[in-house]
Formats: sequence, C-alpha cells, structure tokens
Amino acid sequence: MAATSSSTIIPTVDKSSFLKLQNGSDIRGVAVDGVEGEPINLTEPVTEAIAAAFVAWLLDRKKPVASRRLKVSIGHDSRISAQKLQDAVSRGLFGAGIDVIQYGLASTPAMFNSTLTKNEDFLCPADGSIMITASHLPYNRNGFKFFTDAGGLGKVDIKDILERAADIYKNFTDEGLRDTERRAAQSVKRVDYMTVYTSDLVEAVRKAAGNIEKPLEGFHIIVDAGNGAGGFFAGKVLEPLGAITSGSQFLQPDGLFPNHIPNPEDKEAMKAITQAVLDNKADLGIIFDTDVDRSAAVDSSGREFNRNRLIALVSAIVLEEHPGTTIVTDSVTSDGLTTFIEKKLGGRHHRFKRGYKNVIDEAIRLNSVGEESYLAIETSGHGALKENNWLDDGAYLMVKLLNKLASAKASGVGKGSKVLTDLVDGLEEPAFAVELRLKIDQNHEDLKGGSFRAYGEAVLQHLENIVASDPKLKKAPVNYEGLRVSGFGGWFLLRLSLHDPVLPLNIEAPSNEDAVMLGLAVISAVREFPALDTTSLDKFVQA
Repeated sequence: MAATSSSTIIPTVDKSSFLKLQNGSDIRGVAVDGVEGEPINLTEPVTEAIAAAFVAWLLDRKKPVASRRLKVSIGHDSRISAQKLQDAVSRGLFGAGIDVIQYGLASTPAMFNSTLTKNEDFLCPADGSIMITASHLPYNRNGFKFFTDAGGLGKVDIKDILERAADIYKNFTDEGLRDTERRAAQSVKRVDYMTVYTSDLVEAVRKAAGNIEKPLEGFHIIVDAGNGAGGFFAGKVLEPLGAITSGSQFLQPDGLFPNHIPNPEDKEAMKAITQAVLDNKADLGIIFDTDVDRSAAVDSSGREFNRNRLIALVSAIVLEEHPGTTIVTDSVTSDGLTTFIEKKLGGRHHRFKRGYKNVIDEAIRLNSVGEESYLAIETSGHGALKENNWLDDGAYLMVKLLNKLASAKASGVGKGSKVLTDLVDGLEEPAFAVELRLKIDQNHEDLKGGSFRAYGEAVLQHLENIVASDPKLKKAPVNYEGLRVSGFGGWFLLRLSLHDPVLPLNIEAPSNEDAVMLGLAVISAVREFPALDTTSLDKFVQA
C-alpha cells in the first residue's frame, strides 16, 4: 500500500473544505498535481476520513449482528491517482472496523451489482460499495460514488458523509494513520469481481436470443473504451457471444487519456468511434465513458446513436416490451423526441430535470404512485432500466441493443445494425441545435452579497415575465427545471446549473435564423443583469 504523508503534521482541513468536494450525488476533487491553479484537495488523509465516514453512515443503516462484520467493496477506473486512493479508502474502511475487498480496475455499474450478487466465492454480496472515479473529467481529478443494495447514495447522504468525514479528520494523528496502514496492509482481500459481472451480461444476451451460445456470430462490433475502464466489453462480453471485435481501439487503461476524452457526448470521441466503424466496415460501434455508466453507439453507415437518438432507440426497444410505459428523460430533450415517443411509439414522455439521479428517482417515484415507467435516461448517455434495478449502466444499455441484434438474427428478421436504425425511423431531429453557457460573476457588485443561485432565479423570473408579454413566445405548460419556451418553430430552455454559477441555454430550431430569433428573445431579458456574462450568446446572435 502507498504510504501516508511523511509529514508529522496533518494539514488542517475545515468542514467547508470537505463540503466543497460534493458534486451532487458524487464526491469529486483534485487528486494529483499538474494543472496550474488546481491544488490537491482530495488527499490521502481526506480520503481515509471520507471512507471512515461512509462506514459510520452504513452502520447507522445496516445495524449488523455481532457475529458478522460488514464488508465494503472498492473499485476504480483508469485514473493515475486510482491506486493511491484505493489504498487510502482501504485504510479508512479498515480503521473503521469493517472487512475490505478490493476489485481493482472495475466499472461503476459493477460496483453496485456487487451489493446484489449472492456468491460467497466472490465475497458477495457486499454491504456497501465505493467506486473511485471522476467520470470524464481531466486526469488530475478523481472522486467517489457510493452504493448499497438500495442503489446509489443521494445528495443528502453525500453531505452527511462529508460532515462526518470533517469530524473524523479532526481526530487523525500521524501515528494513528501509520498504525492503520501497517495493520490494513495485511487484511485487505482482493477479488476479480468483473468476471461475475461480465458473465451476467453475456447470459442476458444469450437468453434474449433463445439460449444460443454465440448469438452474435458473424457480427463485427467495435468498442472504443477511450482508455477508461470499459475495455473489458470487447474480450469479456462480445467475443464470448461470437462477435468479431477487430478494429476495437483504446481498450488499454491509461489515466492520461491520450487519444480522446472518454465521453459519449464529446464530438471528438464520437468522431473517433464513427471513423473506426467506417474504416473497418463494422456492423456496430460502441463507446463508453471512463467508468462505463454512460454509453453510445454508431451504426454501420456511421450514424450516431447518442443524445436524443439514443433515447429514441432505447425507448423503442423498451416500449416493444412494455407498451404504453412512461419514458423519463432530462430537461434538454427535443420536442421531436416527445412526438416520436408519444405519437409513433405509443408511450408517454415525462421530461424532468437534469442529473441522472434526478431522472432515476423520478421514474421510481412515478412507479410508486401507480404510473408505470421502465426507462429513465439522460441525453448524456446515463440510462437506467427497471429490470436492472434502476442502475445507470452503460454496458447494460448496450446489451439491450445487442439483444435486439441477436433476437432479430435468430428469428431471421435481419442481420446487421439496420434493425436498430429502422427503430428510430420517423424521429424528427432539429436542423439547428446549440448549447451556450452564461456564467454568473459571483464577485460582481450586482449580486449585492447574495448567492449566485438567488441571482440566477431572478434572471429566470424576469425572463418568464418578458415571455408572458410576447405573443410570439409560449412557455411550456409543464416544466420541472428552468424556463422552457417555444417559438419560431423551435424552443429554448434556460436553467440554472445543478452545481455551478452558470445558466446553460439550449436552443433548437428549424434554421440558424430561427435559433437567432430565440437567442435575441433571451438577450433582451438578461441584459438587465450585469453580473451575467452573455459573451457566448452575443457572439451567437451576431454571427
């Protein structure tokens, strides 16, 4: 295990510094040097305190019997700080009195699954699980996601853990940390849990194809893991199913991400997988983010299945299985998607808030009040299904596509990705779409000492008043986040970021000219708020 700091004095870290590590339902911080102006705040002692706090949180809820110690599994993605943080988490868990199981390189969905799997050979189920990841953020960042068998922890839980961590940290001594390090090194267990997880994915595809051993035989499917944790999908999932995976790229983990950002929303990343599909004349391309909780695909012609198009595709598959069900999405989905889900597929589109946990929790809530929902999915590529315990699993989402390919081939309906492409036939897509980010200067005198959130809400309220008096614009009658307005054949959504002093503005329209008209409508309202930086919007409407 990596040694703790050689210093005899543990740096002071106050509670506010711990709380700043919260990023919605995750924890994220700077774990290594290398970026100017970004000092390390996710140190090893801070990490140990957070791990110990998770144990305290867990013990409050699990109430273990005296004869059995709780156990927590730990996994990580390919980041360069992964090993030292895994060791620090292990020390924090062990010092808090529970059994520690390291999985090494793993995916976020696999970590949740480890709390559900019943297999004593793999020390499952775990009582809790920690994934060390910062998704697609730069190499110097890292963080944590936490799970129990009830799913991922929410914002309130994360705040609770960080507050506990701050109190635990105050009691750390250098001698105590060194003692824990010596004892923990002899006690940590190591398990190859990804073997279990990938076997379950393989079996899901075989079952969908009528228990055929190699239902993807003859299919050429390329994987782009972006040097994250998703490289397993080619050799451990596709090849056992009979698929050809030659041409797959960036499967080796490399925390510096030298080829492209592992992010299905990134244009360069999508360009890379698209080019690989075309160059290799493959049937399908699959791309994952760093920790494999998000994904996207590309058909044989190079057509991308991401954002609205991926939601349409998965909705079509789910609505075949569950006619009339409600599809829950985030707030920035297109009007064309609503028409497709409701008019073409016969489902119901429930557009909710940004944030994968918000979308998932809303789907769970709808089911609890009697409205059937089997899919919660974001334009970012986070997709969760009821059948998969509401886990946003990028690999499982791709398995749903593979199931469709395999079952179509088995029934003689067709071979290749055309069966997927045909499922989104009729989806109306905007001719023009743009997202702009309007930043709030928190030091500007116009805030008058108030919060950026209050300032942002004032901007939205003023814009709503302007819209109400403009006959060319119409506010969406049902909207759960920000202000969504239709006009000029398109729409815009201005909302306050979940975590940052930013108002993201999404515009979709039939043409650039119509989009500019919507942009001008926003500008006319926000000019009265000098702390709001409208540079990007000004450039857009003047271009």
